[in-house]
Amino acid sequence: MTVAAPRPRPARQAPTDFTLPVGRAAIDEVAPIDGTTDWLPADRQAAFDAFEALPAESNVLYTTYIDLRSAQLGAAGLVSSPRADPVSTELPDGTDGLIVIDEGDIVGVALSPAATAAGVEFTTIADLASRDPERVRALLEGGSALPSDDRFAQLTRALWTQGVVLDIPAGVSLTQPVIIRWAAGAADRALLSRTIIALGDGAGAVVLEELVGSDGTGPDGGQSFLAGTLEVTLGRDAKLEVASLQELPTTTVAFQHRNAVIGEGATLHWALAQLGSHLVRSRVDNRLEGDRSSVEQVEIVFGGTDQLFDLTSYTHHIGRDTTGNLLSKGALLDRARSFMKGMIVIDRSAVGTDSFLGEFGMNLSKATRSVAIPSLEIDQPDCRRAAHASSVGPIDESQLFYLESRGIPPDEARRMIVLGFLEPVVARVPHADARERLRDLLEQKWDAGIGAGAVSTA
Repeated sequence: MTVAAPRPRPARQAPTDFTLPVGRAAIDEVAPIDGTTDWLPADRQAAFDAFEALPAESNVLYTTYIDLRSAQLGAAGLVSSPRADPVSTELPDGTDGLIVIDEGDIVGVALSPAATAAGVEFTTIADLASRDPERVRALLEGGSALPSDDRFAQLTRALWTQGVVLDIPAGVSLTQPVIIRWAAGAADRALLSRTIIALGDGAGAVVLEELVGSDGTGPDGGQSFLAGTLEVTLGRDAKLEVASLQELPTTTVAFQHRNAVIGEGATLHWALAQLGSHLVRSRVDNRLEGDRSSVEQVEIVFGGTDQLFDLTSYTHHIGRDTTGNLLSKGALLDRARSFMKGMIVIDRSAVGTDSFLGEFGMNLSKATRSVAIPSLEIDQPDCRRAAHASSVGPIDESQLFYLESRGIPPDEARRMIVLGFLEPVVARVPHADARERLRDLLEQKWDAGIGAGAVSTA
């Protein structure tokens, strides 16, 4: 009698294992950038040193909630030499700028005549480095615009190959949105990118970031990887609004790092929507360094199937009389999971701080899991307010009863409650077409969940 050999078991993968095959030699494969060869290679090496030394999660409060096991990136190859030369394209109505990057290659850039005449730079990092290398060095060298304790931010700093710069001089305000569109999702490709936004004293801008699927995205094949930073520096009394719509394919793993240094009297508004991707690991760092500076951040998640959203935000109050107002909301279908983690840090110097953090999850099926962990670290008791709130649960039955008592069918009542729960971000998207597209995407996701029976009626 022949006894069948035991079936080999797959290698066990720990929750923190990161399977992207990268080594120090990858730095040498990245295409050099003119004007940066005297400092950028050393900067990349220093970042890779940090990547190798740091843990996957440096905050002990959050180590339980990191799970990278669904990121199967062993076959992914780095995009090392994307096309970087700007190509002119038509500027959409109602905008001041547009840049489109597809799988790392720049396919179009446009800037309004008024913005060009005012001295605004809106181009790739490589293009700006060829004309003004010292400005690029001032923006990038040392990695001060990225969290030094985050392993994956340092990986992006080490191996980025494509980048965008929006540099607005002091006193210049753009009245219409500037659109930055990243298209990605082709199987077995790994793109690491940086976006730099710098506003001088008294400058103003509205930016719409779009993360969408590329033409090369298909239902078959392996996963793709997109790691991107958005690094913001605001001068005195500058004003910036940033809306980001993430609708990447569900075969994509996305790591996002957004870091803002906010100067005296400056104001920053974030409106972030997470809809697509298979696994999202997002971190937002707001440093309120200037007196009377303020930040407002609203982030929504609408997840389905087996999507995982790992979202962390840090708001660091350093200056006097600073204000922070952060709100995160997640609605989950099917077997989706979300971890919403937030930390307010109030330094001893931050007299008169007013800061609030709210995290709220809505579970639309019994198989979903939503975790909310708001936290405070206070070293200055003289605060106007330092507060947090959180809740996780199903649809409020009293809201459902009220709508049904007015003759609204149960499924329509649930739809109204869920989409209304997510509306705070939709209303803050600055471009009308993008705002309507986001509403359509939320509707489509709801309809898909209803059709698949992903919404619990219990």
